[in-house]
Amino acid sequence: MAAYEFVTVWRFEAPLAPVWDVIYRAEEWPAWWRGVLRVETLKEGGADHVGSVSRYTWKSKLPYLLTFEMETTRVEPLAAIEGRAFGELAGRGRWRFTHDGGVTTVRYDWHVETTKRWMNLLAPLARPVFKWNHDVVMDWGAEGLARRLGIKRLK
Repeated sequence: MAAYEFVTVWRFEAPLAPVWDVIYRAEEWPAWWRGVLRVETLKEGGADHVGSVSRYTWKSKLPYLLTFEMETTRVEPLAAIEGRAFGELAGRGRWRFTHDGGVTTVRYDWHVETTKRWMNLLAPLARPVFKWNHDVVMDWGAEGLARRLGIKRLK
């Protein structure tokens, strides 16, 4: 399997709570995040969603779909959401939220391996393209979140 480590940082001129809320409610991502085709709940977790499992289907700039499951492993309200991915991607993701001086910063750390044979075969040559593709999809997310909340995205 080919391993990838991506770090994405979004900054918004906005209070923390609404940004947190929109990201926390992943089942609503398809309504505002271009590229997220479906989020299906496979298993309900506790009141804080820990233990829940959802299936995500993504479409990107590249001509393929990517589907994987995500189990929520940790939720610290207004501060962090962590999960374990399995399926066509395997690894860990972590959202972190901070607020300072009227600016909410969201950081996503994504440490994954591809499990699709064709992706692994292409990885030595396609790694920069896969990174670019990831960055495009995450940019769509930041723009969609800003539109959803009617807030300003800072670059």
